[in-house]
Amino acid sequence: MKKEEQKIVVAVDESEESMYALSWCLENLVPHNNKSTLVLLYVKPPPTVYALDAAGYMFAHDAVSALEKYGSDLVNSVMARAEAVIRNFGTDNPNVERITGSGDAKDVICSTVKKLGADTLVMGSHGYGFFKRALLGSVSDYCAKHAKCPVVIVKHPDDK
Repeated sequence: MKKEEQKIVVAVDESEESMYALSWCLENLVPHNNKSTLVLLYVKPPPTVYALDAAGYMFAHDAVSALEKYGSDLVNSVMARAEAVIRNFGTDNPNVERITGSGDAKDVICSTVKKLGADTLVMGSHGYGFFKRALLGSVSDYCAKHAKCPVVIVKHPDDK
């Protein structure tokens, strides 16, 4: 028996692939006649730790402040793009929650999905080849194996 209310988490970042995955989710997974909740999840990289002496403190404070502002601006930009995708989709938009995490993306995504009791996780695929994926790792591969709900990995049509 299918639940009437569903919680669908969509991992978003600054890539076209994640925005395409969001569009795909809206078109294929979000029911238009119920009270589904769409959770937009953005994960910031972990904060960098600096080891400085007293002379470098003033510069470091300015640099850290600038990096924090850049991170905040990036979150706002990504969420604004995602909300525009949802607005442009149609009139029967789902309830939307916005969550920003910080840390290793794969760990934050899996723990957030578990904490929320999500019904589905939707992610874009960056389409890395074998060697790049072997070197960098794949967040979507990790989540497909470790998330506590079904995971949909959406390939962008331009990926080969």
